[in-house]
Amino acid sequence: MEGFLKRIVMNPKVMVGKPIIKGTRIPVYLILELLASGMTEREVIQEYPELSGADIKAALTYASKIVREEEVIPIRS
Repeated sequence: MEGFLKRIVMNPKVMVGKPIIKGTRIPVYLILELLASGMTEREVIQEYPELSGADIKAALTYASKIVREEEVIPIRS
């Protein structure tokens, strides 16, 4: 799982520092949005042929780690 994270990079000069897939200008959030909208991994790769299945898994792994480490503050209603 950790190996996938080597595919994610951040550079303030590329996409304003948002996490992207290494060697592309494709941000992690775009991959997540496409999958959330119902696209399959195969469809995402067809739309963005510079991506691989490993890149998509890297985006999901990255998002999982971010959410896992996120501090949750309960809101009373």
